[in-house]
Amino acid sequence: MKKKIQSIFKANGIMVVLSFVLPIVLMGAVYLSIGIYPGSERSVMASDSFTQLSNFFASYNTAVKGNESIFYTWYASFGLNYWTFISYYLGGIFTPLILLFNNQQIPDALYILTLFKIGCSGTAFYFFSSQTFKIPKWGHLLFSISYAMMSFTIAFSEMLMWLDTFIYLPLVILGIHRLMDQRKPSLLFISYFLLFITNFYMAFIVGFFSFLYYFVRLFTNKAEYGRTFFSYLLTSLLAGGASMVVILPTIIDLKNNGEALTTLEELNTQGTGSFDMIIKSFVGVYDTTMTNGTPFVFVGLWSLLLCLYYFTTKKVSVRDKICYGLLFVFVILSFYFEPFNLFWQGMHAPNMFPFRYSFVLSFLILLVAGYAWEKVDSSTFDSFLNVAISLIVVFTLAKVVTSYEEAYYYLTIISFVVTLALIFLYLGYVYMIKKGHSSMLWLGIFMVLAVSSESFFNAHQIVHGISKEWTYSNKSKYTGPYPHIKELVDSTKKTNSSFYRIESLDPVTKNDSLTYGYSSVSMFSSMRNRHSLSYLHDLGYRSWGTNLQISYANNTILMDTISGVKYNLAKDDPMKFGFHKVGDSGEFTLYENEYAMPMGVMTNDRLYEEGVVKSQTSLFNQLSDKEENYFSFIKPTILSKENVEIETEGEKVRYSEELKDEKKPKQIKWGANIPAGYQAYFSLNPINYKEIATATTTLTVNGISRTTKINSTGQYYNLGYFEKDTEIEFSTSFSGSQAVEFFEPDIVLLDSQVFEKAARAIQNKGVDFNVIGRKASTIVDLEEAGVLFTTIPYDKGWKAYVDGVKVEIPRFKEAFLTVPLAVGEHEVEFVFLPAGLLTGAGVTCFSFVGFSVYLYLLKRRGKDPFYNKQ
Repeated sequence: MKKKIQSIFKANGIMVVLSFVLPIVLMGAVYLSIGIYPGSERSVMASDSFTQLSNFFASYNTAVKGNESIFYTWYASFGLNYWTFISYYLGGIFTPLILLFNNQQIPDALYILTLFKIGCSGTAFYFFSSQTFKIPKWGHLLFSISYAMMSFTIAFSEMLMWLDTFIYLPLVILGIHRLMDQRKPSLLFISYFLLFITNFYMAFIVGFFSFLYYFVRLFTNKAEYGRTFFSYLLTSLLAGGASMVVILPTIIDLKNNGEALTTLEELNTQGTGSFDMIIKSFVGVYDTTMTNGTPFVFVGLWSLLLCLYYFTTKKVSVRDKICYGLLFVFVILSFYFEPFNLFWQGMHAPNMFPFRYSFVLSFLILLVAGYAWEKVDSSTFDSFLNVAISLIVVFTLAKVVTSYEEAYYYLTIISFVVTLALIFLYLGYVYMIKKGHSSMLWLGIFMVLAVSSESFFNAHQIVHGISKEWTYSNKSKYTGPYPHIKELVDSTKKTNSSFYRIESLDPVTKNDSLTYGYSSVSMFSSMRNRHSLSYLHDLGYRSWGTNLQISYANNTILMDTISGVKYNLAKDDPMKFGFHKVGDSGEFTLYENEYAMPMGVMTNDRLYEEGVVKSQTSLFNQLSDKEENYFSFIKPTILSKENVEIETEGEKVRYSEELKDEKKPKQIKWGANIPAGYQAYFSLNPINYKEIATATTTLTVNGISRTTKINSTGQYYNLGYFEKDTEIEFSTSFSGSQAVEFFEPDIVLLDSQVFEKAARAIQNKGVDFNVIGRKASTIVDLEEAGVLFTTIPYDKGWKAYVDGVKVEIPRFKEAFLTVPLAVGEHEVEFVFLPAGLLTGAGVTCFSFVGFSVYLYLLKRRGKDPFYNKQ
């Protein structure tokens, strides 16, 4: 294979370079058109790229360059299995390139990595095309541009971890060809292996598609290919086995923490329409990448024309048309038939970015187009003309019919005109072939320029659509606060030798802790510990549904104590009892919580009793060994309102707009008397969280305003701590929804004296932990037996050792680690290793050895008995 690659570069050196450079230049020009370039203020960070990936890549930087473990991170919420986290977000051979940058340069790193991966996908397809199709050399370059710049890649470009898939897909299919045609399985094994360890989610999609493709190709020549099945099966299984060091721990983690399979409620895929495939075949079409989006399948009009020609020309056998046609039908049917749609996506309905497998249709179009191009000659024009005219008629009818449907508002006149113009242009190329000019160099250059221009226009329209829908964030949102937050975080590390947590009241994203390197509460990630997050949701940290997010905002200081939140970062006074200013930098101030609990605390085995610790109050009492009632309630008074109609029904109250204008907020001014020595909270508990998905509230008290999204934060909005009896006024402003419904709001009062006594009792029984990498250890000296309770999330990968002896970890709601201890001094150590890692590593070694033996046998025999031809 090495010699093959060298021969390709020697014969096609310039074309190979262009297949890498041209997609980068085109995509770079597209980004430039919206003000993104090296050193620009605007960045490529849109949607999840800003809220997730920028932080995740920063965490990788921190883990590798620092003393962190690649198996476990303490910086993702309360703690997380980092090995399986990597398997989805940070896997693959390209991620280490991030080490060339520091964390403040992450926006530039994402820009460079995006362009680099797009360029590599172009080169990968050129390699595939040049070994598969007998077409002009510049034709391979043309296809590589179309592939690298296909709509799916551009529309989902912010999902950087998925872009590796488009590098490996052509290599996997080429590997299947080489196995079937030349009995050479190495490329397939290597491509599968790299694909599997890069991103398990996309690997499933490509693995399933390639499995279907193998059988399609097998039936095109069953007599010749029938004996390849054993080799394909063995190579695939060994490649899968070789990736088990990553895949097996991930499967176990998903089984333990993954969300439930999506319930199939109807056969038709919701939101799909009869014209989806036609409309998305126009150049420059973008609707949305949110849940109601349609598949992105555009991969070039020249490729589409050739694909249609393949199924109309008599130069292709009926058998081949049927085989490839059935695969087309299955993929397209999957968009509309919900069971198939869900299966492609692992039986999980996507939260965003729907039809995540639609790129396989784009690849299939290019694949068939390559075979069709081989049939194009001077006698082709009439047949091709019929295809082109038919496509023009279909496109025109689709435009006319859908112009009356709001569902296809995104098909613009300019896309329609450019699409028709390009069809005529490509038809002109076929006409030149008819006239005998196919070998002329200028014609090839013209076609490459035409496809490049088409790809640029298509990507330009999509990127502008993303910009309008998601916005490409300015770097300053990421880099601006970085030095100040980093300075304050680093200052806490100098003054603390044991474990503690920090939380920000003014976060950039919910994953800030991963960027700045501190332990926290908040997180937004598809890879998470659902059991611990579910319990934390019960304790007041909002983590709804499938626990993709957990939010620190709007909870009480009881949970600050239990969670070990020793510091708050804030732009304004947090107005919390027990929090005192200890530092500042820029617009941020660091506040220390004198009542924070360490990572562990000694308690009794009543902790394990059913229903004893189901709320923050009961857990606080359990840990403090008290039976206190910390909270009391009073009703606030409405002083004034603006643009609000208030309707009350029993315990429910509805706030709706008077002016029916969502841009004008609904404002209410409240008043209340807060007694001395109380921490006060305004309780807003929605009737139905789903109905207020877009609603936000801004609470203003003492001139300090905080805006939160109602359905993603807790219900206790902080009003402050009051040393004296105080008449307060505060206001709430609701926006983003015409109406919001709550249980009747009240003010929750927390008695600071009662709280302080209980918090001190907890601290007196506290156990400090030293955390290094994947280990947490402590020494305790007990006068009576008890249970060591920790805020380390429970995971099957944890092992507990008491005085060097491994002990069982009792399950505390599968939420946190606990361990019973006898009287006396004990050394306690928790050690994490992802469940299944050692077994997976063993399977990996066995699979590599097994494949090496298989290659040796092939080479020694000279002829593989499974390829013997009659």
